[in-house]
Amino acid sequence: MSLSIASASYGADQVGLISGYRFVPGQRGEAIGSDAALEFLRSSPQNEGFVWLHFNLAHVACERWMRANLPLPEDFDEMLHAGGGSTRIEPAGGMLLAVINDVALGFGVVSSDVATLWVAAGSRLLVTARVRPLRSVDRLRAAVKAGEVFPSARSLLFHLMQDQADVMAGIVRETTRKVDHIEDRLLAERLQDHRAELSGMRRTLVRMQRLLAPEPGALFRLLNRPPSWLAEPDVQALRESTEEFSLVLNDLATLVERIKLLQEELAAKLNEQTNRTLFTLTMVTVLALPINIVAGFFGMNVGGVPLANHPHGFWVLVALVASFTLLAGWWAFSRQAAR
Repeated sequence: MSLSIASASYGADQVGLISGYRFVPGQRGEAIGSDAALEFLRSSPQNEGFVWLHFNLAHVACERWMRANLPLPEDFDEMLHAGGGSTRIEPAGGMLLAVINDVALGFGVVSSDVATLWVAAGSRLLVTARVRPLRSVDRLRAAVKAGEVFPSARSLLFHLMQDQADVMAGIVRETTRKVDHIEDRLLAERLQDHRAELSGMRRTLVRMQRLLAPEPGALFRLLNRPPSWLAEPDVQALRESTEEFSLVLNDLATLVERIKLLQEELAAKLNEQTNRTLFTLTMVTVLALPINIVAGFFGMNVGGVPLANHPHGFWVLVALVASFTLLAGWWAFSRQAAR
């Protein structure tokens, strides 16, 4: 075979492992494979440190290998088969199980689509699994490669949640910048039809808000009744992540409402512009009405056309048409002013 197993598995090894790291207290993470991770997990508990294994669920062997080799509670397997949905985090079997909705990462293109990440965090093991690449996991992996030190698997999970909040904050900032630009053009009366762009941004933000809104509630429920094995520093880190994520969601909701008001204002401006155009067309029609009527009468090829033999008949008709036109214009503009 000319292609390696990793290349044929789209960035994962033969069991669907995308990346694995072993962490020793006070040291940076060391990249390991699936076999080395199993050897560490089966070693004596006195062997300090933990491993982080990140899997690609699109790999056919991934779930079967995790179920057969990793010490994961049954609830994690149920969460995987329940599919994506609202964010949740709960203790089970001495581990923290979480379903996190995050922003997908395209190939060279930052996407605004939302995808799901399944997480299981214990004392010696952190497992993350996804179907599509995610931005927050990519940020976390970059931090590990940069040499950041993590004291426990749960601290790595809380850093992941912090990255998730940072990604959301970045999306809110970028969308706010675009909305500011559209609002400035609207205030400067340089109207353009931004309705499709605003609708797309609002639709994306509302979808993200619907999927991510349950996360602070799930975290606060866990903080109100934390399990006994969750250390106080971990509880504090989780509380800080929850508060920051709540602020980001509030900013997102405010931005959605702002886009809604801007859409209404833009629609009102465009309707007003359309009404002015229709009024101009109506005025042209009204002012041309006397000319058309008189021209129609005098254009008939019948006998008895008045002023046909009068030496000043043409100018009499011009004066008559101009008088009717001025009268029609005065009537139309007076009606418009009365409104």
